[in-house]
Amino acid sequence: MEKGVYLDHAATTPPRPEVLEVLEETLSATFGNASSIHSFGQEAKRVLEESREKAAAAIGAEPGEVIFTGGGTESDNLAVRGAAYALRDRGNHLITTAIEHPAVLNCCAALEEEGFQVTYLPVDRECRLEPARVVEAIRPETTLISVMFANNETGTIQPIAEVGEIARRKGVAFHSDAVQAVGKVPVDVNALGVDMLSMSAHKIYGPKGVGALYVRRGTALRPIVYGGHHEHNLRPGTENVGGIAAFARALELAVEELPGATEHLELLKEKLASGISERIERVSRNGRDGDCLPNILNMSFPGTDGEALLLNLDLLGIAVSTGSACSSGATEPSHVLLAMGLEPLMAQASLRFSFGRDNTVEHIDRVLQALPDIVNRLRKVGDSRAFR
Repeated sequence: MEKGVYLDHAATTPPRPEVLEVLEETLSATFGNASSIHSFGQEAKRVLEESREKAAAAIGAEPGEVIFTGGGTESDNLAVRGAAYALRDRGNHLITTAIEHPAVLNCCAALEEEGFQVTYLPVDRECRLEPARVVEAIRPETTLISVMFANNETGTIQPIAEVGEIARRKGVAFHSDAVQAVGKVPVDVNALGVDMLSMSAHKIYGPKGVGALYVRRGTALRPIVYGGHHEHNLRPGTENVGGIAAFARALELAVEELPGATEHLELLKEKLASGISERIERVSRNGRDGDCLPNILNMSFPGTDGEALLLNLDLLGIAVSTGSACSSGATEPSHVLLAMGLEPLMAQASLRFSFGRDNTVEHIDRVLQALPDIVNRLRKVGDSRAFR
């Protein structure tokens, strides 16, 4: 049986053998509680702190500025909610964008119910935030700005350094969700000017259920879960030492291999984009050609339905994503594509292809062989329905 084609790496990635080796070894040999003072606990503590050093080195941080969490969503919540409440005596206004991951958007919505005010900034047709809009939105009571590094649906990279400079000048804390960016493009927290930055292991061939939040020394932050004194009193609970060690190894490998990986992913992305444009009429690309992650391609196929495209590809062993959310059995258009100005039907006719280290040119050829027939068939079905 022919092996399937996995083009949904922005959703999750398969753990690398080198990472699984570290995970298995740590779980079996370093099982002590890192808070225990006996030798078993101290060995776990050593692995934990070595992993913290590796994670910090990957983003240009100091080890004491890395807080390990249960994943990107928890990191986002700790940053947004933790900073909002830590700074509430200074103000109750937050700024974010309309294209953030639900981990940020839903956290902001919950804070609004608790008396905070949130400004959701728009983006342009290429999914990019204009920094001048941040300046215009800042008020005397603004305490936090949260702008994602790169969008998870289109791959568009945001002007984080410019926003960071604005935040520093205005004395506002600045968080960036970099879950999709870390390991795909260079990330240096000092060059970016961020006070907090979210990461996740399973986007870079690490295990699920582990992530980290960079917190610049001196940044005001309150815990969102209460318990012991773990992770600098910001994230209580016995540390997942095995997962953390595996995460650190995945980060190391991603940074080491970044130049070659970027070239490989860009080649696959552009081959698929040009191949689709050559073989299928009336298609459009969503996002920016430049200033974009090398592994994400989002395209619209008007006259079709994204979910139908996805299911037909899946029947042929090809996994992609629509980028849309299912609620009560009904598929809703992507909030990101709508924020970019796409009409709902065009947003619903979109697919996200996200590439990984194991994808090959042959995989792209399989997609290009299958997709045109699927699109044409679905368009014919749509046309026949229109004339009933």
